[in-house]
Amino acid sequence: MKAKTNMVVSLMYELKEDDHNGQIIEKVEQDEALTFLMGAQNMLPDFEKNIEGLEVGSKFEFKITAENAYGEFIQEAVVKLPIDTFVIDGKLADDMLKVGNVVPMKDGEGNQLHGRILAVETNEVSMDFNHPLAGMNLFFKGEVTNIREASQEELQHGHIHGSSCDHHHSEEDCCGNHGHCDH
Repeated sequence: MKAKTNMVVSLMYELKEDDHNGQIIEKVEQDEALTFLMGAQNMLPDFEKNIEGLEVGSKFEFKITAENAYGEFIQEAVVKLPIDTFVIDGKLADDMLKVGNVVPMKDGEGNQLHGRILAVETNEVSMDFNHPLAGMNLFFKGEVTNIREASQEELQHGHIHGSSCDHHHSEEDCCGNHGHCDH
């Protein structure tokens, strides 16, 4: 059975920055395999292109440029917001205002964004709305561990059910958002 559209694919991999000598960003072992529905537009298109046609046991190595992954780092996406932006029910949300926290927010048009807090000052909060992997070339090395046909329910919903790509992080950080999901 080959990895193709409407198949559920599981794999283990090591993600590094730039190439095989790069810094390890993430390592996914077989017991927490990334499992996804091919063709459901949940993964980076270049990621799926490189997995397509592989079989269980197939090993892979490929690079996705920053441009084809999460884009270049955009300096304008690093902003300072008034601290009163974080007042909820008349009280400053101190628990969320920690450097490094990722905070869900909405822009003026109601689109949900996730920003990482860089600094908290008396009157403002510095946040970075770039994807954590923006500006990075991504290098994947791994192996396909399982392939199966998707159920009707999975095809209708556009994602898998059961153990999935949320193996150890939140859905908005699903599977890369450590490098290969298209969230």
